[in-house]
Amino acid sequence: METGEYRRMDAGRRERVLAAAVAAGLLGAEQVAAGFLDVDGVRESVGELRTAFGAAPVLHTFAVKAAPLVPLLRLLADAGMGCEVASPGELAIALAAGVPVGRIVLDSPAKSAGELAQALDLGVAVNADNLQELARIAELVEDASTRSVLGLRVNPQVGVGSIGAMSTASEHSKFGVPLRDPGARKRVVAAFERHPWLSRIHVHVGSQGCPLDLIAAGVREAWELAEEVNERAGRQQVSTLDLGGGLPVNFQDEQVRPTYAEYVAELGAAVPGLFDGRYGLVTEFGRSLVAKNGFTAARVEYTKVVGGRRIALTHAGAHLATRTVFMPDAWPLRVSVHRPDGVRRLSGEEPQDVAGPCCFAGDLVARGRTLPRIEPGDLVVLEDTGGYYTSAPWGYNSIARPAVHGFSTAGGGVRFATVRRRQTPAEVVAEAGGDRPDALTGLDSPGDPG
Repeated sequence: METGEYRRMDAGRRERVLAAAVAAGLLGAEQVAAGFLDVDGVRESVGELRTAFGAAPVLHTFAVKAAPLVPLLRLLADAGMGCEVASPGELAIALAAGVPVGRIVLDSPAKSAGELAQALDLGVAVNADNLQELARIAELVEDASTRSVLGLRVNPQVGVGSIGAMSTASEHSKFGVPLRDPGARKRVVAAFERHPWLSRIHVHVGSQGCPLDLIAAGVREAWELAEEVNERAGRQQVSTLDLGGGLPVNFQDEQVRPTYAEYVAELGAAVPGLFDGRYGLVTEFGRSLVAKNGFTAARVEYTKVVGGRRIALTHAGAHLATRTVFMPDAWPLRVSVHRPDGVRRLSGEEPQDVAGPCCFAGDLVARGRTLPRIEPGDLVVLEDTGGYYTSAPWGYNSIARPAVHGFSTAGGGVRFATVRRRQTPAEVVAEAGGDRPDALTGLDSPGDPG
């Protein structure tokens, strides 16, 4: 395996961006937390993805769940990418970003009839999760023609990576039709025979915690199934393979590993026929495109010593780093400490906890981590959080969603653009039913027929 390559988002550049954000009033006593997205880095990552796949006929889509932000999706669409969506909300976000419907793929294990009808009416590609859903799609297709590319998701059941919750090709995964269950493969092939408009096979093994050889093994199973279906049909019925998403991201240091080039090489070795031009390909990358192209910064309000160990109480906790707080061993984050002006602290290291503002004891993003001594007013930075962190906050304690800002350093200097503004208290109240305060007290009393 190659040694990987280094992104432009190194410690020095991050420090420069942070200092500029403080100077611009994007962080401070009132703006206590914010997410930052590296526009230059995102474009660089897309370029690396395209280069890795070369001339292969492929539609690269972005998994919207990784960063459901309209301006980011517009940036990616301008670079020629599509979107993979898994809910009506994600579909609406992709459409709002101007992503062409022909570049949108709908995946979800529980699509309602209404969601399916909308997707078919729009012409969005749909991957059925199971045979019951496929039957529902068949009823809708018979009632009206559609421009949608229609596929079926299969579970190759090739195994589990190091994070079970993130592995979608296990024996009992909730996703897709399990190919190795008794009689399942035969039923899948028969479904393709019944539905000549079914032209895509979708597979996804997982991302974080899944090694490349495991991912490639799942793709191999999908390719072999496509070959079988096409042989039975006597034609190229399956014309595209949706390879799913996911590459694991290295959260230990600045290095990008594995690279897209390494992924493509692994696929080529495991499935030599994948790139012979007979199949169009679809990818659904999310975290690997944005994680290292973003960071989260939060203000330290207080520090204290408890049980002999220093604790920093910050505005970055479970509401922004949910996975890290609840699964710290699986999702560790690098943390850097900066003075209030953004300059990085490098001396006076000691074991410390970095805690968030949520009202439960386990709200810690770092436990006993050796860091420069943290002081009130400092800024802590959670690195590699361009996806699934600030952009997808948890509503615990009704903490307002922080702003997300994009930045570029191309041409010198640091320029910012607000991607999502900070949520206001009024918006928090509105989400909590603030427009109907008497809804419950106004209910009729028990036994009152009127």
